[in-house]
Amino acid sequence: MRDVETTSPAQLRRVAVASAVGTTIEWYDYFIYSTAAALVFGSQFFSSLSPVSGTLAAFATLGVGFLARPVGGVLWGHFGDRLGRKGMLVASLLLMGFATVGVGLLPTYEQIGLAAPILLVVLRMLQGLSAGGEWGGAALMAVEHAPAGRRGRYGSFSQVGVPAGLILAQLAFVGVGAALTDEQFSSWGWRLPFLFSIVLVGVGLFVRLRIEESPVFRALRAEQARSRRPVIDVFRERPRELLLATLSFVANTAIGYVFLAYLLSYGTSVLKVPRTTMLVVVIVGSVSWLVFIVAGAVWSDRVGRTPVYRVGSWALVLWPVPFFWLIDTRATALMIVAVVVLTAGLGLSYGPQSALFAEMFEARFRYSGASFSYAMGAVLGGGFAPLIAVWLQASTGTSLSVSAYMVAVGLVSLAAVYAIREPGMMRE
Repeated sequence: MRDVETTSPAQLRRVAVASAVGTTIEWYDYFIYSTAAALVFGSQFFSSLSPVSGTLAAFATLGVGFLARPVGGVLWGHFGDRLGRKGMLVASLLLMGFATVGVGLLPTYEQIGLAAPILLVVLRMLQGLSAGGEWGGAALMAVEHAPAGRRGRYGSFSQVGVPAGLILAQLAFVGVGAALTDEQFSSWGWRLPFLFSIVLVGVGLFVRLRIEESPVFRALRAEQARSRRPVIDVFRERPRELLLATLSFVANTAIGYVFLAYLLSYGTSVLKVPRTTMLVVVIVGSVSWLVFIVAGAVWSDRVGRTPVYRVGSWALVLWPVPFFWLIDTRATALMIVAVVVLTAGLGLSYGPQSALFAEMFEARFRYSGASFSYAMGAVLGGGFAPLIAVWLQASTGTSLSVSAYMVAVGLVSLAAVYAIREPGMMRE
């Protein structure tokens, strides 16, 4: 099979940029939905319910998108292993853009009644389908082009799209909120970040259409070594890897969504902290998350994937209780300390993921294996994490119940990470 180190330096840079830019745009689209669900969807699409019930319903629609992600992982994975990585990246970006702009144009409950939340759920499902295959394609394009000793570093370009997209989403809401009154923001201003997506999608398509197909997939195609049934083959040949990869991601995505979706709602509605202050706290945490993703990925090229994963996973088990103690002080500086330490754990357990998942599966069904594991981990962990957090806080009246939930999911992933065998060389 062709050696991926033959990829030219110029093409490597182009792939890295395409991976980072594309996933940033994809996750910007995904996260503005999360932010809007915390801030306005309850009043816009579930106005017939009480404020708490409206927030629960809004976060439930957030979870619906996660349920669609395994379907997207199977769909994009099959065609990514059969037809190529690049085409799936373009298709997933177009679908996400369509769904996101659709949310920005969607009439409210007061305008069209029950059809509004139904259409919201449909568009959220389309976002989930897109996200189910986006990560796998972006990660594999970066890792399969990368030199053997730098797969973690190049794989991190797909990982930084998550915090970068979150930062962009929060900045969009901060900017719109600062430019408009609260009434204007609630009435129509919240739509602007969704409509802005059409510009970003255009940029992403321009970048992604200029990259070459993965050299690993080109070699598979030239040697006629592609799997005819990649999803079935990966389940038959690598069930242990599928299970462990899935469980290793549960804590990262659950705790990640407590941070990026629930924290904003909790701070503004329960602690009564100003919205702008909470957005700034989330942005600072997102920057920290991005830095630790890159640090963890580079570190994994030196010491291996699983040692770095273990450090991050331990942090996600040990920090949730101090995290909410500090958040509950309402002091901005202490809240920033809370999110920086939390996102250090998130970054170290996310940065090496692209390289690890790619190295766990053979090239002929790698897209299917990596995408399905990532999507299922997201469903089991992050799918309903904000909803669970809202329910726990409302039922018990204390944030310690949310901390206990975070510790529980952290222990699940910690056990899985210790059970993963260090892949070493990428399977071909």
